[in-house]
Amino acid sequence: MQIDQLIKVAQQALEDMKAKDVVLLDVQGKSSVTDFMLIASGTSRRHVNSIADEVVEKVKEAGLRPLGTEGQETGDWILVDLGDLVVHVMMPDARSFYDLERLWRFEEDTAEASE
Repeated sequence: MQIDQLIKVAQQALEDMKAKDVVLLDVQGKSSVTDFMLIASGTSRRHVNSIADEVVEKVKEAGLRPLGTEGQETGDWILVDLGDLVVHVMMPDARSFYDLERLWRFEEDTAEASE
């Protein structure tokens, strides 16, 4: 499956489950772990778990097996590893605390400043 198709499948799953504040980050060349990150929020731990489950289910239906998931026990932050795409589903407090969007923008700003 091409990365653009994978992103569409994951974004549709997030939309179907009414995930909040969905952001796609392109981290190609900045991360050795993945090329893209989708970050979304849920309204409760149950919602966060349901969103992550839907992403896994839709990706499987599309013919791809996720590499793994982490964080289901607490439900504050669930990571779904899809290889070239990592989906982060977070409670608003966890998202605010870790602020992945700012972290990766900082990486971007630092790289631009050193050029």
